[in-house]
Amino acid sequence: MDTITFDDFLNVDIRVGTVTRAEANPEARKPAIKLWIDFGPAIGEKKTSAQLTRHYAPDVLVGRQVAGVVNFPPRQIGKFMSEVLVLGFPDSDGEVVLVAPDQKVPEGGRLF
Repeated sequence: MDTITFDDFLNVDIRVGTVTRAEANPEARKPAIKLWIDFGPAIGEKKTSAQLTRHYAPDVLVGRQVAGVVNFPPRQIGKFMSEVLVLGFPDSDGEVVLVAPDQKVPEGGRLF
C-alpha cells in the first residue's frame, strides 16, 4: 500500500450525519438501502444507496449516526442519485458493519 501525506488525508472530507429516512432500494443490482442523512446546516441532507441489508433494516437505521465521505461526485444507482459514501468495515463474511461515533456528536463534524 502506498504511503499518503497528511494533505492527502485532508482531501477526503469524512463527516458524521444522522439518518433521517431509510427505505429498501429495489432498483440496485445487489440488495441495498436508500438513506437520507442530515450532515448539519453547512452541508445539509445528502442521500445514498448502501449495501447494508445483511445487518440493518431500514427502520433501525433512522436516527442512527453514521460516517460518510461527502466530497465524492454523485453516482447514479438505478434511478437513484447517490451523493455520499457511508463508511463501514467488513465482517467475517465481507458484509458491511457501519462506522459510527460511540457517543452522539453534532451533525457535520469532520473526522480528524
